[in-house]
Amino acid sequence: MDSIQITNLTYKYPISEEAVLKNISMHVKEGELCAVIGANGSGKTTLCNAIRGFVPKFYKGEISGEVIVNGKDVQKEEIGSTALDIGFVFQNPFTQISGIAKTVFEELAYGLENMGIEREIIIRRVEEIMRMTKIEEFRDRNPFQLSGGQQQRVALAAILIMGQPVLVIDEPTSQLDPQSTDDVFEVIKLMKTMGKTIVLVEHKMEQIAEYADHVIVLHKGEAVMEGTPKEIFSNPLCEKYHIRLPQCTKIDKELKGMGINTKGIPVTVEETVNGIKDVMESKRKDTKKWRL
Repeated sequence: MDSIQITNLTYKYPISEEAVLKNISMHVKEGELCAVIGANGSGKTTLCNAIRGFVPKFYKGEISGEVIVNGKDVQKEEIGSTALDIGFVFQNPFTQISGIAKTVFEELAYGLENMGIEREIIIRRVEEIMRMTKIEEFRDRNPFQLSGGQQQRVALAAILIMGQPVLVIDEPTSQLDPQSTDDVFEVIKLMKTMGKTIVLVEHKMEQIAEYADHVIVLHKGEAVMEGTPKEIFSNPLCEKYHIRLPQCTKIDKELKGMGINTKGIPVTVEETVNGIKDVMESKRKDTKKWRL
């Protein structure tokens, strides 16, 4: 079953001379993590805003085509109604955090309070989400006194607690170091195991290769490639569309250039290690055979 169905979507901002999104059609299955990648200016954030109904309602402009999320046409729904189905995580956690709550606990409770949820239920859900996302140690700290990575984990937890089935996450690790990036992706992995449908915009291809089920490549507003991470990163067209390959894939290409021919094209650390082991084992057997 598809959670998101986009058909022939074209959109132009009010002051743009040409469309930012051009005839995009895509489907995201329920419980799937769909990564949207592409060079800067390719339309990734605009696509996120189209999924959550902010274009053209908030940004205005001209739109054609259809965006259906959980069976509802987001262009016909009120933004407030759409927000009950779709959670959105901003690139900068400063944008996400309310600025009202004095502690992380209060920050996580804030959205539920606005919905009129009973106090006992709020406390139970906040405690549960803090435990699941491993941010219990931040419970009594001011959100603005946390590091960027810690704030992003709180922002993800604040969305997760709201219970929307579809989550749109726009470059959550763009300002984070490797350790903070890993911490954030642990939360995203949790979201996936909970059955959330996730649309993720991200530039760190190692994480895309490891976590995504489905990848869509945007180029100048068009969906030019679509497939699994392995299908995308093994495609020579990545270079044409300025897609950075995972480090493992780059290493494998260099090894092949040195005459070390591994099988296939790896996109994850595990695949690369296994490929090198296979080559070493093959050479060991050949050496043993030659000695005999």
